[in-house]
Amino acid sequence: MNNDLEDLKQAMRAATPDPDPSSKAAHLALAQKNFVSFQGSRNDRRPISNRPKRGIWMGAFAMLNSLTSRAALTATTAVVAAGFVVVNWLEVAPPKSDLGGLPVPEGIAPAEAGFSNRIAPSQLEQGAESAEIDDTAVTERLRSSVGSKAEGRVSGFFGAAPADAPHASIAAPPTLSQRVAEPAVLPHDVDREVFANEDPGGLQVTSETPVSTFSMDVDTASYAIVRNSLMNGHLPNPDAVRVEEMINYFPYDYPAPDGAAFQPTVSVGPTPWNPDTRLVHIGIQGALPDIEDRAPLNLVFLIDTSGSMNEPNKLPLLKQSFRLMLGQLRPSDQVSIVTYAGSAGQILAPTNALDRAAILAALDQLDAGGSTAGHAGLRQAYATAAAMAKEGEVSRVILATDGDFNVGISDPDALKKYVADKRDSGTYLSVLGFGRGNLNDATMQALAQNGNGQAAYIDTLAEAQKVLVDQLTGALFPIANDVKIQVEFNPSQIAEYRLIGYETRVLRREDFNNDAVDAGDIGAGHSVTALYEVTPVGSPAQLTTSLRYGAVASGDGGEEWGFLALRYKPPGTATSQLIETPITADLAPLPDAGFATAIAGFGQLLRGSTYVTEWSFEDAIALAVETKGDDPFGYRAEAVQLMRLAASLTED
Repeated sequence: MNNDLEDLKQAMRAATPDPDPSSKAAHLALAQKNFVSFQGSRNDRRPISNRPKRGIWMGAFAMLNSLTSRAALTATTAVVAAGFVVVNWLEVAPPKSDLGGLPVPEGIAPAEAGFSNRIAPSQLEQGAESAEIDDTAVTERLRSSVGSKAEGRVSGFFGAAPADAPHASIAAPPTLSQRVAEPAVLPHDVDREVFANEDPGGLQVTSETPVSTFSMDVDTASYAIVRNSLMNGHLPNPDAVRVEEMINYFPYDYPAPDGAAFQPTVSVGPTPWNPDTRLVHIGIQGALPDIEDRAPLNLVFLIDTSGSMNEPNKLPLLKQSFRLMLGQLRPSDQVSIVTYAGSAGQILAPTNALDRAAILAALDQLDAGGSTAGHAGLRQAYATAAAMAKEGEVSRVILATDGDFNVGISDPDALKKYVADKRDSGTYLSVLGFGRGNLNDATMQALAQNGNGQAAYIDTLAEAQKVLVDQLTGALFPIANDVKIQVEFNPSQIAEYRLIGYETRVLRREDFNNDAVDAGDIGAGHSVTALYEVTPVGSPAQLTTSLRYGAVASGDGGEEWGFLALRYKPPGTATSQLIETPITADLAPLPDAGFATAIAGFGQLLRGSTYVTEWSFEDAIALAVETKGDDPFGYRAEAVQLMRLAASLTED
């Protein structure tokens, strides 16, 4: 068995030379000589950061030391305090904006104009009211500005400034009310985080419930959140672990479809944590169309600039991530930027992707401050996307946030309904999460799943590279909508079964044939994996006993273990297409089945599954190392390291 860590240790031992006693003695003698040579006291005290030789501070201290009366001390102390105020103002006064020469909107002070996001209390009230603005009016207002660059005006809910609006060479100092309005950055409190999950899926008795139905999806946020927790030295919240998202984080070598959108592949293999059960492995590989002929892309970056984003792993990382993404866009693509913090505003009108300087300048000016008018931002972003849309083009809003929606519609169900109503217009919504502490994963999942988009969590620049560069085509260009899986197991062959993961994506049996029911979407080149653990009839692993008056299966499925049915809609269509294939015991395991199984076991261990009790993190490590296979980007090697961290954190 190949173990990368042991190989590295052996290589380091082989490359390290034996110590030379004579060289060691010579180096020690030189060090002692230098130590003696440089010892001794200076003639005067050494100047350090808090003890300068001269200047205003030393003069002030000397003056205070020479005065004894209360009146003199009071007067001089006031002078020194005034000096501190002046210096503090010089440090915090925002610099002149260089956002492409954009003027400040009429009636708004430079420090309030959205470039520094220092929002006054009156603007917070306006932000709440802006959630009620009419979408049609906003769309028509924005449509009139499409095609022209944002020179001389800032459009959106802030209104527009005259072309001859004066420029302030130095921004006015923030007022006392503005300082008070700025929220403090709270320390991380994981108890404030909210995750979208359900209790682990239970065991199903085939004779009672032979049909399993669920929505397929390609979200990967859970794996990145789990990695972030482990890399910071603690086990993840079990609710943060969605096993299917951990499995689907990795690419797999499934057979490519031949002329279709995708082709399902089914295999059967052993269960490493229970030798008396089997794993049914369902793999779907999406087609990768000719991306050279792809449709033009209209992107609206909806960026959370509220006070909670004022941390290095939030807004600064967000800016760096979007810079990477810009390199993947084409001359036919357009970009617009909408921000929200207290109120929503468009800081970059639709701009050609070739004009990187204007787009980067707009990103660089973003600053965090204010509360979170999430609903107002969504309305503004959808209105902007509608104004940009043209026949045959792809429009998508990319929401980047820590998930904290605390102004406007904050209920996940209400947000879900709002986004679901908007997706029929042809504008999809993807969500990127940043930072920890107040991460609202539940809201992010609700928005992405109902916006026909993908939810991802970005905690490093490497993850931004994976999501926004390596997998950008799949994330933005769907090849199948409303993808549903239904598996009917044969009671004469399978006594029990359970679906591993997908707890938040379970559908009712009747939803499978109902084309009005929304389901997951698959992008170009994406692969999706699902695993069932099944108990064959007569296996000692069977946990339930047959009912005395139990129903007898109607019909005999022969040697078939089950039957897989898959429904999907080609983009832009309302009627689904059906693919069917039988499941038999003799289906050979796929080459990547072993590694997918290791990740499935790893995720169940993190959730504390009662079905994986005689298996450990060490077993998961051994299986992952043995089946790692081709790993060009190092994702699988990283997973092994995370398993090792989890094992260390669970040791007594």
